[in-house]
This record gives sequence, structure tokens and C-alpha cells, in this order.
Amino acid sequence: MAKIKEVRCIRTRTNGTWVIVKIITDQPGLYGIGSASEHYHAATVVTAIEESLGPMLIGREVSRIEDIWQSLFTSGYWRAGSILNAALGGIDMALWDIKGKEAGMPVYDLLGGASRAAVPCYAHAGGQDHEALVDDIQRYIDEGWPVIRCQLGGYGGGGFLDDAIKPKNAWSDAAAFDDEAYLEAIPAMFDFLRKRLGFGPKLTHDVHEHLRPQVAVALAKRLEDYRLYFLEDVLAPEQIDWFRLMRQQCTTPQAMGELFVNVHEYLPLISERLIDFVRVRVSKGGGITPCRKIATLCEFYGVNTAWQEGGDNDPVNQAAAMHLDMSSYSFGIQEENHFSDEELEAFPGHATMDGGYMYSNGQPGLGIDIDEEKAAKLLKAEPLKAYFAAADRRADGSIVRP
Repeated sequence: MAKIKEVRCIRTRTNGTWVIVKIITDQPGLYGIGSASEHYHAATVVTAIEESLGPMLIGREVSRIEDIWQSLFTSGYWRAGSILNAALGGIDMALWDIKGKEAGMPVYDLLGGASRAAVPCYAHAGGQDHEALVDDIQRYIDEGWPVIRCQLGGYGGGGFLDDAIKPKNAWSDAAAFDDEAYLEAIPAMFDFLRKRLGFGPKLTHDVHEHLRPQVAVALAKRLEDYRLYFLEDVLAPEQIDWFRLMRQQCTTPQAMGELFVNVHEYLPLISERLIDFVRVRVSKGGGITPCRKIATLCEFYGVNTAWQEGGDNDPVNQAAAMHLDMSSYSFGIQEENHFSDEELEAFPGHATMDGGYMYSNGQPGLGIDIDEEKAAKLLKAEPLKAYFAAADRRADGSIVRP
């Protein structure tokens, strides 16, 4: 059996925000890659892999994926954090990639085989006003996208006030986020969209956890008549108990989980059927090993998966999500992601998008590789710098949690 010889990280994309794990075995030419990307703490994840988790793997058999996952998960005593999960997720994906190559099968075949022809995805439409938004949605409809997310500008769009009443010693000159303004703007947006587009298009919306819990419940209730495919991240992860009240108030489908890193966050929401789509990012959930278990749990309770992607994600994590999508009966919809031609050239074998569907190349393992020379050329800035989550504020200066 092949054994692990080397574990290292490759930082790529502008400012090195993508972290790709490469596990090299003692068999000539046999290696695997995985995504450990952490937009805000990339250097921290690299250190965790190369100085802590990686050395523990040297000499271990690559086939023992479950045992490796369980031992690494508790190796630092404290567990289920975003940094550990990202590091663990990258290692786990790389091991599945190797296992598929050894078997001569794509990972989705190792997970039980394809249960669909291709992976339907949802698009991201936006506009600064209603007319611009309709135009963008129509563009995706014409391209054949089955589900389309609708945003009035960026996250929180429709809820920012330039004329908010601020204290004399205001901390910021920027527009202030106002919960009540958002509560008026978004139902009005969907009223406009349904009158123009009808109820044929499947539409979603992402709140991005901006609202106070009481307002979040009110928003879900007001949107019920517009028949959303789902309402995404209407609550911050710290306030998930409010989903119980929301379920009592309305039938608007709920998608949640972009920030989840702990089983105790999503377990009650799935087992009590309080959400309809779970949106954990595969790398942040700890990789393919735990996420396939989430998918099975969802099947038992009638909940669907909608693994998170987003603009900061990389083609390797997308490939891992696609393999779970292909093999899982509980799959619902996949968030799409767009990459530049230059970025895709650095990842030969990447998934392909066509008309709102994602397609696998059917190659063994994850089917994706990394061209390290081209990946190095993606780095545009020196020295590499850290990124931080946006900090929107209310009129009084208090932070709005993203």
C-alpha cells in the first residue's frame, strides 16, 4: 500500500489566498491535491498543515482516510474550528484524490456512483436597481440556469441609508445599514420581480446574516408569497435557535450553513427539519469524509445539500463539492463559481460549466490537477497581505455581523 512521503502547501491566486495541499506518496508519480483555502487566514492554515498536521502523516498508509481524519481531528485536543477544519479538509480531499487514482475511478464512483447526469447550479444576479436586476436575471434565464440568486446591489443592498440619523460623533461617514429599510426593500424587490418575470424562474436571496433575529423572522414571513427556492443565511450562526420560531411563522424555504464548522451547529437544524438546504463549505466542514456524512444525514430528514462556494473559493474545493453532488441523493443545488481563464489554466481537469450545469471529466480521483508553474504566476502582490471580513455598521456605529 502507498504511504505518505511528503505534505506541503501551494499558495496561489492574488496575494496567495488559495491554499492547495499536495500529498506525495512513496509510489512514483502518485499524489493528490486538496483545498485548504482560507481567505482571511491563509498563512495560519499553511503553518497548521506544514508544522503540525503534516508531520503526523509521514509514513502512514494513504488508504486509511477515516482513521487519519479521526486522529487529526482530535490531535490538538480542541477541535471543530475554522482553521483546523480548513487544514483537515485539504488533507482529506487529497487522500480521496489519491484513493481514486489508485482505484482508477472518479471519487463519486467510490462514494456509490453517479446519481445524476450533471450538477445543476444557481447563478448570482445583481443590479443597483430593479430594472438592472431584471436584465441580469433574464441573461441567466436565457443561458439556461435552473435557479438564480437575486441581490439588490451587494450584500445588504436595499438596507443602506445615506441619510441615516447618526450621533454627532459618528464613527463612519459611510452609509449605515438599517434593518427596517432592508425589511421594506427586499419584499418590494421580489414583488417587482414576480410581476415582471412570473413564478416560472426559481429565485433565491442571500441575507448574509445582516439582520437582527426578530427582523429576520419578519422578512421570511413577508417573502412567503413570492415562493423563493430558498432564503439564504437569514440568521447569524449564533442565533440559529430562531429558526424554530421562523418555521412556526412561515413556509419560506431556508438555506443555512456557510459559516458552520461544528456538527452541533447543523445537527439540530437538520434533525428537527428547521432548514431545507445545508450550505457548509466542503473544506470548512473538514473535507469529503465528514460532508458525505452530512449528506446522508440530510437524506434521512428530507433536507438537501447546497455546498457553499463563493468568490474566494478555488477550483479544487469546487471539484470536491461536485463529486459529493454527483453521488448524493440528498443533493439539492450547487452554488456556482467563476474563475478567470488564467486561473483555470493553472488547474487542468477543472469542472466545466455549461448552461447552468456543472460537468465532471470522469477522470480518476478528483479529476483535477495543479500546474505549479502557472499557479505561481497567479501571485500578483509582494509581500502577501492578510484580508479581513467587511465591517458594515448601523447608524450608531455598532457592527453588523457578516
